[in-house]
Amino acid sequence: MVISIIDSISPAVQSFSENNDGASRLGPQERKSLSIFALSGSQPISRLAAQHGVSRNFVYTQARKASGALDEAFSPEISEDKVLFQLPVTKAWIRQFVLGQILNGHSSYRGVIEILRDLFDYRNISLGTIHNILKEAVAKARPINRAQDLSGIRVSALDEIFQAGKPVLAGADIDSTYCFLLALEASRDETTWGTHLLDLQQQGLDPDYTIADFGTGLRAGQKAAWPGKPCHGDVFHAEQDLEKLAAFLERRAKGCKAAFEKLERKMERAKKRGKGNSLSKKLASARKEVERVLPLARDIRILADWVRNDVLSLAGPNLEDRQALYDYIMDELRAREDSYSYRIRPVRKLLENQKNNLLAFVGVLQQKFEAIAQRFDIPVFLVNQIAELHNLDKMQNAYWQKEQKIRRKLRWRFHEIEAAVLQAMANTPRASSIIENLNSRLRDYFFLRHHLSQDYLELLRFFINHHQFMRSDRPERVGKSPAELLTGQKHKHWLELLGFKRFQRN
Repeated sequence: MVISIIDSISPAVQSFSENNDGASRLGPQERKSLSIFALSGSQPISRLAAQHGVSRNFVYTQARKASGALDEAFSPEISEDKVLFQLPVTKAWIRQFVLGQILNGHSSYRGVIEILRDLFDYRNISLGTIHNILKEAVAKARPINRAQDLSGIRVSALDEIFQAGKPVLAGADIDSTYCFLLALEASRDETTWGTHLLDLQQQGLDPDYTIADFGTGLRAGQKAAWPGKPCHGDVFHAEQDLEKLAAFLERRAKGCKAAFEKLERKMERAKKRGKGNSLSKKLASARKEVERVLPLARDIRILADWVRNDVLSLAGPNLEDRQALYDYIMDELRAREDSYSYRIRPVRKLLENQKNNLLAFVGVLQQKFEAIAQRFDIPVFLVNQIAELHNLDKMQNAYWQKEQKIRRKLRWRFHEIEAAVLQAMANTPRASSIIENLNSRLRDYFFLRHHLSQDYLELLRFFINHHQFMRSDRPERVGKSPAELLTGQKHKHWLELLGFKRFQRN
């Protein structure tokens, strides 16, 4: 039975990022106190960070927020009618405003016309004029897109986004988020994908491997264009399918149990009237369904948790143990296919057919662990143990007991080796989440238009790649654009790249 080996599997993976550890546990009051201490200068920032279990960057961020709030609170009040500055509105400024409203503000063409009319009393603009402004911008953006050197991309994500039934082929760099492909096509077959990937080679695109879902055209196109180039499986889609299956069975089990309990209450009332036999068959059938579905839902949930937290997690066992557990889970799913086969079999077949693709990231991670072991002259199994350590709950004794055993073997080198292991795991992508993020950002533009054009996608790609991040879960991205993250070099503002001179207050 599945339950028989549950104790041998580590509990749910614990994220090793600071945002899910110390920072996430700090409430508003604790953050307020932390910012006050940081502003007072009574203690070093590093000591405050250590006391609260957060990074120094997090402490600096809270201090900046508090400082900004103080500045706003004590700034002199300004009359609502006082002129703050004069704005010279020229035709060039109008064109910049139109581009800013459409790209920054996600506005429609008619929305731009209304804003100019209502706020600037400017009515000399039409839908055709806005179309021409965008067309001129596309002519300047396209050569910039095509001139970008893509040789710095080491891991890329590929996917297909659909708009009005047509596929938009998308590709992005996992590390910098630079979008190197955004193409509207009539088909997503092998030839279409292969042609685009071959064209991108002319810009230097030669990643170590790619990450994608299990689309046959995408994978066939990459195999034809880049023979021998690995295409790892996107663990997000596999986990999502298994999670949907577990959630469906849990809802089904809850519904069956509720129906059975309702029939039981009816039976009690019927017995008092001497009519208990009228519901006996229904009650027996409902009891049988509950006894069938409840254990099935419980077992599938356990299997789903193992896949997510042990088999496909970064902080998990070595490749051999993962493969063994993977095969065991497939056997358990197959043994339960007779119940709800239309739900279980497709998920099981997907996981079974994509086993090597889904576990491909483990091989990459293992190579990094071997390099760490060689660098510190220690056995590789100790590196694996440090990785598995971060699959345990720090609030449980099991974590600290295992940590102490590893510490005794590594002594003073423990923290340095642990940092190297965490960095290796953080730099080993398993999913094409960058594409999913890109998809969500593009939806804000797509919903305004039933029909897309390649010119419009070309302009969107330019803007997304040269627009700086205002916020990000990764602090090193804030204030930089994907193009700057890819090349390591700053570039002009995206409006200046299109040939405009931006307004600046004196």
